[in-house]
Amino acid sequence: MDILGIIPARYASTRFPAKALVDINGKSMIQRVFEQARQATSLTAVVVATDDVRIFDHVRTFGGEVIMTGTHHQSGTDRCQEVVEQLGRTYPYVVNIQGDEPFIQPRQIDLLTSVLDGATELATLVKAITDPAVLTNPNSPKVVVSQTDGVLREALYFSRQPIPYQRNQPENVAAWLQQHTYWKHIGLYAYRTDILAQITKLPPSLLERAEALEQLRWLENGYRIRVVETDLESYGIDSPEDLEQLRMKN
Repeated sequence: MDILGIIPARYASTRFPAKALVDINGKSMIQRVFEQARQATSLTAVVVATDDVRIFDHVRTFGGEVIMTGTHHQSGTDRCQEVVEQLGRTYPYVVNIQGDEPFIQPRQIDLLTSVLDGATELATLVKAITDPAVLTNPNSPKVVVSQTDGVLREALYFSRQPIPYQRNQPENVAAWLQQHTYWKHIGLYAYRTDILAQITKLPPSLLERAEALEQLRWLENGYRIRVVETDLESYGIDSPEDLEQLRMKN
């Protein structure tokens, strides 16, 4: 099955402008993401989707495929749809790879694509939370999932708050992890291309506006999001401070 990997990369960023071009041990962030994604055996092709000529020209310097997209897009999902339209080639599935995760593991991408069977509309990754600080961090979305015989199935809801709420231990959040398996959302998405075309035409939903999480728009409109568990961590960079912490870990 042909699967297209797309790396949306904006130049503008409120907390970290030009982060796609920041140097990380001799290579730009976007080059590191591209090279990691290219190692995923399940992807037929990988392309960077940007709205800025500086990123466009830079990707060309290291031999990456890149497409210029509009500046009006509100999300990486919208940018992915424009790429599909520009290419004009039919891919059964598209994988949205975050442009600010320079150390993404190819195995994560291959794990996600392993459930793309034609019936799957949308898919994403989750990881069990073991750190109370992650559980209470609003910048690390959580997800409640359905299960069958211990096997994760679909996302029921995403939130920036710890869910479910443990009402018998309201103030001891650290103990919540002993009572329930909480899931961190890893922002790697796979879309069936016909579904991608549909969800990008939907107006923002009430739940999406409340939580500032676009995937709630899809759930609120009846789409199903398959979830796959990973044991690999995800390190997104939203600020210069995030970058310094990541450099220390790698």
